[in-house]
Amino acid sequence: MGLLLKQIFNFLKILNSDTGTNQIAAGIATGFILGMTPAMSLQTFLVVILMFIFRIQIGAALLATGFFAVFAYILDPVFDSVGQVVLEAGALQGLFTSLYNMPILPFTRFNNSVVMGSGVVGFALAPFIFLLARVLVQKYREKVVARFKETKFWKAVKATSLYKWYVKYDELYG
Repeated sequence: MGLLLKQIFNFLKILNSDTGTNQIAAGIATGFILGMTPAMSLQTFLVVILMFIFRIQIGAALLATGFFAVFAYILDPVFDSVGQVVLEAGALQGLFTSLYNMPILPFTRFNNSVVMGSGVVGFALAPFIFLLARVLVQKYREKVVARFKETKFWKAVKATSLYKWYVKYDELYG
């Protein structure tokens, strides 16, 4: 429970920081893909590598992964149906046979209908999740943070020496 609360507080700190909106939204979209697809597969490993290559907020991705993984179990019957449609498509049978006979690609477990369906749904909806997350982060920063910084409570906290010490410490040691 403590780890979950720490992740939530870190996410709120990221939302209130100067971290780019696109980085946070990309982290949420990447977390959506990781949460929807089954763990311990080659595509999960590749998405994690992409998280480190590109400027993606890893904290947001990890929190989003845990959040969306809960919904993935509920949506498994939908993923199974989508996966069966894709795997049984006659035009793709030759492609899937070739892919399965390659050395590394069978480790993606693409021949499993749930894995295929969750991958298709996850990658298809990720751009929309990115756009939605970007808009929500911008609205959060415009409405909630701006309003909170105008409250008497926040102004009183900023006037304390403890807050000034914290700001100085954060500048020096991050």
